[in-house]
Amino acid sequence: MSVIYPKIALIGLGLIAGSMAHATRRAGLAGEISGYARSAETRATAAEIGLVDTVCDSAAEAVRDADLVVLCVPVGAMGAVAAEIAPVLKPGAVVTDVGSVKAAVIEAVAPHIPEGVHFIPGHPLAGTEHSGPRSGFAELFDNKWCILVPAEGSDPAELARLRTYWEELGSNVDVMDPAHHDLVLAVTSHAPHLIAYTMVGVADDLRRVTDSEVIKYSAAGFRDFTRIAASDPTMWRDVFLTNKAATLEILGRFTEELFALQRAIRTEDGDHLHDYFTRTRAIRRGIIDAGQDTDAPDFGRVPTAKTKAPAE
Repeated sequence: MSVIYPKIALIGLGLIAGSMAHATRRAGLAGEISGYARSAETRATAAEIGLVDTVCDSAAEAVRDADLVVLCVPVGAMGAVAAEIAPVLKPGAVVTDVGSVKAAVIEAVAPHIPEGVHFIPGHPLAGTEHSGPRSGFAELFDNKWCILVPAEGSDPAELARLRTYWEELGSNVDVMDPAHHDLVLAVTSHAPHLIAYTMVGVADDLRRVTDSEVIKYSAAGFRDFTRIAASDPTMWRDVFLTNKAATLEILGRFTEELFALQRAIRTEDGDHLHDYFTRTRAIRRGIIDAGQDTDAPDFGRVPTAKTKAPAE
């Protein structure tokens, strides 16, 4: 594949940005990659491992002359970053993001995008519980979905170019409107993360369950709760605060379902439990059939240097 964007700027140098850098190089999609992170330690690490071609001391310096700018910072910080880089954005450049929430990001970022610059929000549905510049790997996006959320009136050619870029990174690409995206992600990601955080918190509160017992028996379902709950706390704080309405709606529905299961257990309604578990088991089969996970032993999540567990 030939170069799609002569220069790409990655703002934020964690898991997603690092994986984008590796995947971009793997496919030869950029002539140059610059990067910036707020933490001096992160910048030093990125420079040490050669994560990008140029590690810059400011976001404005990183985006200068960039053809594609990718905001890879927590959603709560995107508005401030957009304001900082706006004066130096190259006319005709594309600005996108990788945030897990779209309506709030659009509201925060769009007002700062100057005329002649294309803003096409995005969200790659890929990740692990790991973070930092050393956590990225080129295969992260392979056969995972990336959702693009173009504003009405977006340039079709630039949307097609960004779509091609993500496809060359290995992703399947779909297009959604912001509200629908945020509701879907509340179901598939945000609420499950909150439930996982809660379950791990419950175990921590139950002092009858000692630390050694939690570790000893974590090969059971609790193991995956702890994996999800190990995700970056700043990112998830911002996700819940910026996708509040959709998350609360899904949590309300979850509570209703939970009450129904409590009633079935209390009344020993085995038929209800069996029917419910049979229906929900089919969801897992659908995920495997869609190629979004594997039914291999240990869910295929045997940790290696290059293989990391997929995040929700």
